[in-house]
Amino acid sequence: MTQGRPLLNRRLTEFGTTIFAEMSALAVRTGSINLGQGFPDTDGPDEIREAAVRALRDGRGNQYPPGPGVPELRTAITDHQQRRYGLAYDPDTEVLVTAGATEAIAAAMLALLEPGDEVIALEPYYDSYAASIAMAGGTRVPVTLHPEAASGTYRLDLDELRAAVTPRTRLILLNTPHNPTGTVLTREELAAVAGLARERDLLVVTDEVYEHLVFEGEHIPLASFPGMRERTVTVSSAGKTFSFTGWKVGWITGSPELVTAVRSAKQFLTYVSAGPFQYAVAEALRLPDSYYDALRADLRAKRDLLSTGLAEAGFGVYRPAGTYFVTTDIRPLGGERDGFAFCRALPGRCGVVAIPNAVFYDHRDQGAPFVRFAFCKRADVLEEAVSRLKGLAG
Repeated sequence: MTQGRPLLNRRLTEFGTTIFAEMSALAVRTGSINLGQGFPDTDGPDEIREAAVRALRDGRGNQYPPGPGVPELRTAITDHQQRRYGLAYDPDTEVLVTAGATEAIAAAMLALLEPGDEVIALEPYYDSYAASIAMAGGTRVPVTLHPEAASGTYRLDLDELRAAVTPRTRLILLNTPHNPTGTVLTREELAAVAGLARERDLLVVTDEVYEHLVFEGEHIPLASFPGMRERTVTVSSAGKTFSFTGWKVGWITGSPELVTAVRSAKQFLTYVSAGPFQYAVAEALRLPDSYYDALRADLRAKRDLLSTGLAEAGFGVYRPAGTYFVTTDIRPLGGERDGFAFCRALPGRCGVVAIPNAVFYDHRDQGAPFVRFAFCKRADVLEEAVSRLKGLAG
Protein backbone atom coordinates (compact mmCIF):
# COMPACT_ATOMS: atom_id res chain seq x y z
CA MET A 1 0.00 0.00 0.00
CA THR A 2 1.10 3.57 -0.72
CA GLN A 3 -0.77 6.65 0.51
CA GLY A 4 -3.54 4.42 1.76
CA ARG A 5 -4.59 3.14 -1.65
CA PRO A 6 -3.96 -0.06 -3.63
CA LEU A 7 -1.03 -0.05 -6.03
CA LEU A 8 -3.01 -1.49 -8.95
CA ASN A 9 -5.32 0.78 -10.92
CA ARG A 10 -8.87 -0.05 -9.86
CA ARG A 11 -9.87 -0.67 -13.48
CA LEU A 12 -7.56 -3.69 -13.45
CA THR A 13 -8.29 -5.13 -10.01
CA GLU A 14 -10.35 -7.97 -11.49
CA PHE A 15 -7.45 -9.02 -13.73
CA GLY A 16 -4.68 -11.00 -12.11
CA THR A 17 -2.27 -13.41 -13.75
CA THR A 18 -3.92 -14.72 -16.91
CA ILE A 19 -5.30 -18.24 -16.88
CA PHE A 20 -2.96 -19.03 -19.78
CA ALA A 21 0.13 -18.21 -17.73
CA GLU A 22 -1.21 -20.18 -14.77
CA MET A 23 -2.04 -23.30 -16.76
CA SER A 24 1.12 -23.21 -18.88
CA ALA A 25 3.20 -22.98 -15.70
CA LEU A 26 1.21 -25.93 -14.33
CA ALA A 27 1.98 -27.89 -17.50
CA VAL A 28 5.72 -27.27 -17.06
CA ARG A 29 5.64 -28.08 -13.34
CA THR A 30 3.82 -31.39 -13.86
CA GLY A 31 5.34 -32.40 -17.20
CA SER A 32 1.85 -32.47 -18.72
CA ILE A 33 0.78 -32.18 -22.34
CA ASN A 34 -0.25 -28.55 -22.77
CA LEU A 35 -3.49 -28.32 -24.76
CA GLY A 36 -4.35 -25.10 -22.96
CA GLN A 37 -2.57 -22.16 -24.54
CA GLY A 38 -3.08 -21.76 -28.28
CA PHE A 39 0.37 -22.01 -29.77
CA PRO A 40 1.65 -24.63 -32.22
CA ASP A 41 4.42 -27.02 -31.19
CA THR A 42 6.11 -26.79 -34.60
CA ASP A 43 7.33 -23.74 -36.51
CA GLY A 44 5.81 -22.46 -39.71
CA PRO A 45 7.28 -22.67 -43.23
CA ASP A 46 11.07 -22.89 -43.45
CA GLU A 47 11.20 -20.31 -46.23
CA ILE A 48 9.47 -17.73 -44.03
CA ARG A 49 11.81 -18.40 -41.12
CA GLU A 50 14.73 -17.99 -43.53
CA ALA A 51 13.24 -14.73 -44.77
CA ALA A 52 13.46 -13.41 -41.20
CA VAL A 53 17.09 -14.56 -40.93
CA ARG A 54 17.86 -12.89 -44.26
CA ALA A 55 16.29 -9.62 -43.09
CA LEU A 56 18.37 -9.73 -39.90
CA ARG A 57 21.58 -10.33 -41.82
CA ASP A 58 20.79 -7.68 -44.42
CA GLY A 59 20.10 -5.10 -41.72
CA ARG A 60 16.45 -4.65 -42.62
CA GLY A 61 14.39 -3.83 -39.54
CA ASN A 62 17.19 -4.03 -36.99
CA GLN A 63 16.59 -0.36 -36.19
CA TYR A 64 13.20 1.26 -35.65
CA PRO A 65 10.93 0.48 -38.60
CA PRO A 66 8.43 3.11 -39.78
CA GLY A 67 5.63 3.73 -37.28
CA PRO A 68 2.82 2.39 -39.50
CA GLY A 69 4.90 -0.67 -40.45
CA VAL A 70 7.39 -1.37 -43.22
CA PRO A 71 6.02 -0.54 -46.68
CA GLU A 72 6.59 -4.10 -47.93
CA LEU A 73 4.31 -5.54 -45.26
CA ARG A 74 1.63 -2.87 -45.59
CA THR A 75 1.50 -3.51 -49.34
CA ALA A 76 1.37 -7.28 -48.79
CA ILE A 77 -1.55 -6.81 -46.36
CA THR A 78 -3.54 -4.73 -48.85
CA ASP A 79 -2.79 -7.20 -51.65
CA HIS A 80 -4.00 -10.03 -49.40
CA GLN A 81 -7.26 -8.23 -48.59
CA GLN A 82 -7.88 -7.51 -52.26
CA ARG A 83 -7.02 -10.99 -53.46
CA ARG A 84 -8.91 -12.92 -50.77
CA TYR A 85 -11.93 -10.68 -50.18
CA GLY A 86 -12.07 -8.00 -52.86
CA LEU A 87 -11.40 -5.28 -50.26
CA ALA A 88 -9.26 -2.39 -51.51
CA TYR A 89 -7.13 -0.50 -48.99
CA ASP A 90 -4.43 2.14 -49.37
CA PRO A 91 -1.19 0.77 -47.86
CA ASP A 92 -0.06 4.27 -46.87
CA THR A 93 -3.19 5.48 -45.06
CA GLU A 94 -5.40 2.46 -44.29
CA VAL A 95 -3.03 -0.09 -42.72
CA LEU A 96 -1.27 -0.14 -39.35
CA VAL A 97 1.14 -2.86 -38.22
CA THR A 98 0.94 -3.76 -34.52
CA ALA A 99 2.62 -5.99 -31.93
CA GLY A 100 0.20 -8.81 -32.60
CA ALA A 101 -3.58 -8.67 -32.58
CA THR A 102 -3.57 -8.17 -28.79
CA GLU A 103 -1.97 -4.75 -29.14
CA ALA A 104 -4.27 -3.93 -32.06
CA ILE A 105 -7.32 -4.60 -29.86
CA ALA A 106 -5.89 -2.60 -26.94
CA ALA A 107 -4.94 0.34 -29.15
CA ALA A 108 -8.38 0.34 -30.78
CA MET A 109 -10.13 0.41 -27.40
CA LEU A 110 -7.86 3.16 -26.04
CA ALA A 111 -8.32 5.22 -29.19
CA LEU A 112 -12.04 4.86 -29.80
CA LEU A 113 -13.56 4.79 -26.31
CA GLU A 114 -14.33 7.51 -23.80
CA PRO A 115 -14.95 6.60 -20.14
CA GLY A 116 -18.48 5.26 -19.79
CA ASP A 117 -18.84 4.12 -23.39
CA GLU A 118 -20.36 0.65 -23.70
CA VAL A 119 -18.77 -2.10 -25.76
CA ILE A 120 -20.77 -5.16 -26.80
CA ALA A 121 -18.67 -8.33 -26.98
CA LEU A 122 -19.70 -11.88 -27.76
CA GLU A 123 -19.37 -13.98 -24.62
CA PRO A 124 -17.32 -16.12 -24.06
CA TYR A 125 -14.55 -13.80 -25.21
CA TYR A 126 -10.77 -13.77 -25.22
CA ASP A 127 -9.64 -12.36 -21.89
CA SER A 128 -7.66 -9.43 -23.32
CA TYR A 129 -10.91 -7.93 -24.62
CA ALA A 130 -12.20 -7.31 -21.10
CA ALA A 131 -8.87 -5.89 -19.92
CA SER A 132 -8.56 -3.58 -22.95
CA ILE A 133 -12.07 -2.23 -22.48
CA ALA A 134 -11.36 -1.67 -18.78
CA MET A 135 -8.08 0.16 -19.43
CA ALA A 136 -9.93 2.49 -21.79
CA GLY A 137 -12.56 3.22 -19.15
CA GLY A 138 -15.30 1.53 -21.15
CA THR A 139 -18.07 -0.74 -19.91
CA ARG A 140 -18.33 -4.20 -21.42
CA VAL A 141 -21.75 -5.56 -22.26
CA PRO A 142 -21.65 -9.31 -22.93
CA VAL A 143 -23.98 -10.98 -25.41
CA THR A 144 -23.77 -14.71 -24.81
CA LEU A 145 -23.30 -17.30 -27.53
CA HIS A 146 -25.52 -20.22 -26.61
CA PRO A 147 -24.44 -23.88 -26.89
CA GLU A 148 -26.80 -26.13 -28.80
CA ALA A 149 -26.22 -29.72 -27.75
CA ALA A 150 -28.30 -31.10 -30.61
CA SER A 151 -26.19 -29.45 -33.32
CA GLY A 152 -22.94 -29.42 -31.34
CA THR A 153 -22.44 -25.71 -32.08
CA TYR A 154 -22.79 -22.27 -30.51
CA ARG A 155 -25.09 -19.65 -31.97
CA LEU A 156 -25.60 -15.90 -31.72
CA ASP A 157 -29.07 -14.71 -30.70
CA LEU A 158 -29.58 -11.63 -32.88
CA ASP A 159 -32.50 -10.43 -30.75
CA GLU A 160 -30.24 -10.45 -27.69
CA LEU A 161 -27.63 -8.51 -29.62
CA ARG A 162 -30.13 -5.86 -30.65
CA ALA A 163 -31.51 -5.59 -27.12
CA ALA A 164 -28.01 -4.99 -25.74
CA VAL A 165 -27.59 -1.73 -27.68
CA THR A 166 -28.27 1.40 -25.63
CA PRO A 167 -27.66 5.13 -26.21
CA ARG A 168 -24.27 4.59 -24.49
CA THR A 169 -23.11 1.88 -26.93
CA ARG A 170 -20.03 3.01 -28.82
CA LEU A 171 -18.92 -0.14 -30.59
CA ILE A 172 -19.32 -3.87 -31.09
CA LEU A 173 -16.22 -6.02 -30.57
CA LEU A 174 -16.67 -9.02 -32.84
CA ASN A 175 -14.59 -12.17 -33.19
CA THR A 176 -15.15 -14.59 -36.07
CA PRO A 177 -13.98 -17.31 -36.36
CA HIS A 178 -14.66 -17.23 -32.64
CA ASN A 179 -12.32 -18.18 -29.82
CA PRO A 180 -13.07 -20.23 -27.74
CA THR A 181 -16.25 -21.72 -29.24
CA GLY A 182 -15.06 -22.22 -32.83
CA THR A 183 -18.20 -20.53 -34.17
CA VAL A 184 -18.00 -19.00 -37.65
CA LEU A 185 -20.66 -16.33 -38.05
CA THR A 186 -22.80 -16.84 -41.15
CA ARG A 187 -23.43 -14.32 -43.90
CA GLU A 188 -26.93 -13.78 -42.50
CA GLU A 189 -25.63 -13.15 -38.97
CA LEU A 190 -22.97 -10.76 -40.20
CA ALA A 191 -25.49 -8.92 -42.36
CA ALA A 192 -27.66 -8.44 -39.26
CA VAL A 193 -24.68 -7.10 -37.28
CA ALA A 194 -23.85 -4.74 -40.14
CA GLY A 195 -27.44 -3.55 -40.34
CA LEU A 196 -27.54 -2.89 -36.61
CA ALA A 197 -24.25 -0.96 -36.73
CA ARG A 198 -25.51 1.25 -39.55
CA GLU A 199 -28.90 1.78 -37.95
CA ARG A 200 -27.47 2.77 -34.54
CA ASP A 201 -24.34 4.48 -35.88
CA LEU A 202 -21.93 2.09 -34.15
CA LEU A 203 -18.29 1.34 -34.79
CA VAL A 204 -17.18 -2.31 -35.04
CA VAL A 205 -13.80 -3.76 -34.17
CA THR A 206 -13.60 -7.21 -35.69
CA ASP A 207 -10.93 -9.72 -34.66
CA GLU A 208 -10.30 -12.02 -37.63
CA VAL A 209 -7.02 -13.69 -36.62
CA TYR A 210 -8.44 -17.14 -37.42
CA GLU A 211 -9.61 -16.06 -40.89
CA HIS A 212 -7.73 -18.89 -42.62
CA LEU A 213 -8.74 -21.59 -40.14
CA VAL A 214 -12.31 -22.26 -41.27
CA PHE A 215 -13.42 -25.87 -41.70
CA GLU A 216 -17.16 -25.40 -42.30
CA GLY A 217 -18.76 -22.33 -43.81
CA GLU A 218 -16.67 -19.39 -44.98
CA HIS A 219 -14.93 -16.39 -43.50
CA ILE A 220 -16.57 -13.15 -44.62
CA PRO A 221 -15.01 -9.88 -43.41
CA LEU A 222 -17.59 -7.55 -41.90
CA ALA A 223 -15.96 -4.64 -43.75
CA SER A 224 -17.16 -6.17 -47.03
CA PHE A 225 -20.82 -5.44 -46.21
CA PRO A 226 -22.47 -2.25 -47.52
CA GLY A 227 -21.71 0.80 -45.41
CA MET A 228 -19.28 -1.06 -43.11
CA ARG A 229 -15.88 -0.21 -44.54
CA GLU A 230 -15.91 3.27 -43.00
CA ARG A 231 -17.02 2.08 -39.56
CA THR A 232 -15.01 -1.16 -39.18
CA VAL A 233 -11.54 -1.71 -37.75
CA THR A 234 -10.43 -5.13 -39.02
CA VAL A 235 -7.76 -6.90 -36.96
CA SER A 236 -5.64 -9.86 -38.02
CA SER A 237 -2.16 -11.27 -37.47
CA ALA A 238 0.50 -13.63 -38.73
CA GLY A 239 0.78 -15.80 -35.63
CA LYS A 240 -2.14 -18.16 -36.17
CA THR A 241 -1.89 -18.35 -39.95
CA PHE A 242 1.84 -18.96 -40.24
CA SER A 243 2.64 -20.62 -36.87
CA PHE A 244 5.10 -18.00 -35.68
CA THR A 245 3.18 -16.77 -32.64
CA GLY A 246 6.32 -15.46 -30.93
CA TRP A 247 6.97 -12.92 -33.67
CA LYS A 248 3.93 -10.86 -32.63
CA VAL A 249 3.15 -9.28 -35.99
CA GLY A 250 -0.42 -8.07 -36.30
CA TRP A 251 -2.24 -5.36 -38.21
CA ILE A 252 -5.41 -3.39 -38.65
CA THR A 253 -7.10 -2.16 -41.79
CA GLY A 254 -9.75 0.53 -41.94
CA SER A 255 -10.58 3.99 -43.22
CA PRO A 256 -7.84 6.67 -42.92
CA GLU A 257 -9.75 8.28 -40.05
CA LEU A 258 -10.01 5.03 -38.06
CA VAL A 259 -6.40 4.01 -38.70
CA THR A 260 -5.16 7.46 -37.69
CA ALA A 261 -7.13 7.24 -34.47
CA VAL A 262 -5.78 3.80 -33.58
CA ARG A 263 -2.24 4.81 -34.53
CA SER A 264 -2.48 7.75 -32.12
CA ALA A 265 -2.85 5.28 -29.25
CA LYS A 266 -0.59 2.52 -30.61
CA GLN A 267 2.44 4.84 -30.98
CA PHE A 268 2.55 5.25 -27.19
CA LEU A 269 2.30 1.52 -26.48
CA THR A 270 5.09 -0.32 -28.30
CA TYR A 271 5.79 2.50 -30.79
CA VAL A 272 7.18 -0.10 -33.21
CA SER A 273 8.13 -3.77 -33.00
CA ALA A 274 9.29 -6.91 -34.83
CA GLY A 275 11.27 -5.06 -37.51
CA PRO A 276 12.93 -8.00 -39.35
CA PHE A 277 9.87 -10.20 -38.84
CA GLN A 278 7.72 -7.68 -40.71
CA TYR A 279 9.72 -8.35 -43.89
CA ALA A 280 9.30 -12.09 -43.41
CA VAL A 281 5.54 -11.80 -42.88
CA ALA A 282 5.31 -9.73 -46.06
CA GLU A 283 6.72 -12.76 -47.90
CA ALA A 284 4.41 -15.12 -46.00
CA LEU A 285 1.31 -13.24 -47.11
CA ARG A 286 2.34 -13.91 -50.71
CA LEU A 287 2.43 -17.69 -50.30
CA PRO A 288 0.20 -19.48 -52.84
CA ASP A 289 -3.32 -20.65 -52.04
CA SER A 290 -1.98 -24.19 -51.73
CA TYR A 291 -0.32 -23.18 -48.44
CA TYR A 292 -3.62 -22.09 -46.91
CA ASP A 293 -5.38 -25.18 -48.24
CA ALA A 294 -2.77 -27.47 -46.71
CA LEU A 295 -2.88 -25.63 -43.37
CA ARG A 296 -6.66 -25.95 -43.23
CA ALA A 297 -6.60 -29.63 -44.17
CA ASP A 298 -3.96 -30.40 -41.54
CA LEU A 299 -5.86 -28.64 -38.78
CA ARG A 300 -9.19 -30.14 -39.84
CA ALA A 301 -7.67 -33.61 -39.44
CA LYS A 302 -6.31 -32.68 -36.02
CA ARG A 303 -9.67 -31.22 -35.02
CA ASP A 304 -11.35 -34.48 -35.94
CA LEU A 305 -8.71 -36.55 -34.14
CA LEU A 306 -9.08 -34.62 -30.88
CA SER A 307 -12.86 -34.16 -31.09
CA THR A 308 -13.44 -37.86 -31.67
CA GLY A 309 -11.05 -38.80 -28.90
CA LEU A 310 -12.66 -36.41 -26.43
CA ALA A 311 -16.10 -37.80 -27.24
CA GLU A 312 -14.80 -41.34 -26.71
CA ALA A 313 -13.33 -40.22 -23.38
CA GLY A 314 -16.81 -39.16 -22.26
CA PHE A 315 -16.82 -35.41 -22.85
CA GLY A 316 -19.67 -33.58 -24.52
CA VAL A 317 -17.99 -32.11 -27.62
CA TYR A 318 -18.79 -28.95 -29.58
CA ARG A 319 -16.97 -29.58 -32.85
CA PRO A 320 -15.64 -26.20 -34.04
CA ALA A 321 -16.30 -24.77 -37.50
CA GLY A 322 -13.12 -22.71 -37.20
CA THR A 323 -10.06 -21.76 -35.05
CA TYR A 324 -7.95 -24.44 -33.42
CA PHE A 325 -9.86 -25.00 -30.21
CA VAL A 326 -12.47 -27.55 -29.15
CA THR A 327 -14.96 -26.66 -26.40
CA THR A 328 -16.18 -29.57 -24.29
CA ASP A 329 -18.81 -30.12 -21.62
CA ILE A 330 -17.42 -31.95 -18.57
CA ARG A 331 -20.80 -32.84 -17.04
CA PRO A 332 -21.15 -36.16 -18.92
CA LEU A 333 -17.97 -37.36 -17.18
CA GLY A 334 -19.95 -38.09 -14.03
CA GLY A 335 -21.01 -35.10 -12.03
CA GLU A 336 -18.17 -32.73 -12.96
CA ARG A 337 -19.49 -29.16 -13.05
CA ASP A 338 -16.65 -26.81 -12.07
CA GLY A 339 -14.33 -26.18 -15.01
CA PHE A 340 -11.74 -24.34 -12.90
CA ALA A 341 -11.42 -27.19 -10.41
CA PHE A 342 -11.43 -29.73 -13.23
CA CYS A 343 -8.61 -28.02 -15.15
CA ARG A 344 -6.48 -27.48 -12.06
CA ALA A 345 -6.81 -31.15 -11.15
CA LEU A 346 -6.49 -32.55 -14.66
CA PRO A 347 -2.66 -32.53 -14.87
CA GLY A 348 -2.48 -34.61 -11.70
CA ARG A 349 -5.21 -36.95 -12.86
CA CYS A 350 -3.95 -37.71 -16.35
CA GLY A 351 -1.14 -35.35 -17.38
CA VAL A 352 -3.07 -33.01 -19.71
CA VAL A 353 -3.67 -29.26 -19.41
CA ALA A 354 -6.81 -27.47 -20.65
CA ILE A 355 -8.43 -24.07 -20.06
CA PRO A 356 -11.71 -23.48 -18.18
CA ASN A 357 -14.11 -21.53 -20.39
CA ALA A 358 -15.59 -19.69 -17.39
CA VAL A 359 -12.61 -17.33 -17.49
CA PHE A 360 -14.01 -16.01 -20.79
CA TYR A 361 -17.40 -15.10 -19.28
CA ASP A 362 -18.82 -12.28 -17.20
CA HIS A 363 -21.65 -14.67 -16.40
CA ARG A 364 -19.32 -17.30 -14.93
CA ASP A 365 -22.15 -19.74 -14.29
CA GLN A 366 -22.85 -19.87 -18.04
CA GLY A 367 -19.35 -21.15 -18.73
CA ALA A 368 -18.77 -23.19 -15.56
CA PRO A 369 -19.01 -26.72 -17.03
CA PHE A 370 -17.12 -26.01 -20.26
CA VAL A 371 -13.43 -26.62 -20.94
CA ARG A 372 -11.31 -25.70 -23.99
CA PHE A 373 -8.63 -27.86 -25.59
CA ALA A 374 -6.21 -26.71 -28.33
CA PHE A 375 -5.48 -28.99 -31.28
CA CYS A 376 -2.65 -26.97 -32.92
CA LYS A 377 -0.18 -29.67 -31.90
CA ARG A 378 1.54 -32.59 -33.61
CA ALA A 379 -0.72 -35.54 -34.31
CA ASP A 380 1.34 -37.84 -32.08
CA VAL A 381 0.97 -35.38 -29.19
CA LEU A 382 -2.80 -35.26 -29.67
CA GLU A 383 -2.97 -39.06 -29.82
CA GLU A 384 -1.07 -39.35 -26.55
CA ALA A 385 -3.30 -36.72 -24.94
CA VAL A 386 -6.42 -38.58 -26.05
CA SER A 387 -5.01 -41.82 -24.66
CA ARG A 388 -4.43 -40.16 -21.29
CA LEU A 389 -7.84 -38.47 -21.24
CA LYS A 390 -9.59 -41.76 -21.89
CA GLY A 391 -8.23 -42.87 -18.55
CA LEU A 392 -10.55 -40.41 -16.80
CA ALA A 393 -13.45 -42.77 -17.31
CA GLY A 394 -11.59 -45.61 -15.64
